[in-house]
Amino acid sequence: MFESIKFTRDVLEEHHTIQDLNIEPLNIEYESCYFRLANHTYRSRRAKKTPNKKGYFVVFWVKDENNKNRPYTYGESADKLIITIMDAAKKGQFIIPKEVLLKKHIISHNNIKGKMAMRVYPSWEENLNKTATQTQNWQQDYFIDLSDSVDSQNIAKLYQKVFKNKKNHPIRK
Repeated sequence: MFESIKFTRDVLEEHHTIQDLNIEPLNIEYESCYFRLANHTYRSRRAKKTPNKKGYFVVFWVKDENNKNRPYTYGESADKLIITIMDAAKKGQFIIPKEVLLKKHIISHNNIKGKMAMRVYPSWEENLNKTATQTQNWQQDYFIDLSDSVDSQNIAKLYQKVFKNKKNHPIRK
C-alpha cells in the first residue's frame, strides 16, 4: 500500500475507514488513488519535493479519447483532492474541495481549461516569490501541518466532518 494512504489512515485513526480504494495507474508515481470516506469521494496524490524550486509538485490527469493527457473535468472529479506531503519530519495534507479546484481553474468545466499539475506550498515554505506567496495564501485554508500531531477539529473540518471531534492525538510513527 502507498505510504500516503497509510499516513492518511493514521491521521484518521479509528474515526473512519477508507472504503472502495482504487489505484489510478496513470499517475502511479504520485501514489494516485481514489476512495470514499462516509458519503464523500476523495482523489489522493503524494506531492514531490523538487530540487530547484520551492514547494512540492503534483500531477492529476487522465487520457482523452485520443490517448492524450487532459485535466480532470468537474463532473469526474472527486468531492475533494487530498495532496499529501511527506518530507522527512515534515508532513501535512492539503484537502481541497472540487468547488475550489474549479474556482482556481485546476479542473476543467465549460470554458475553463484546467491544469494537469500544480505546485503546493505548505506553511513551512518561506521566502517565496510573489506568485508562490499568492498561491500559498489561498492554499493555506486547505492545509494542515501534521508533522507533530493531528488537530482533530481541523481535520474534521477539512475532511468534511468524517469523524467526531476528539483531542489532538500524535501521529503514529
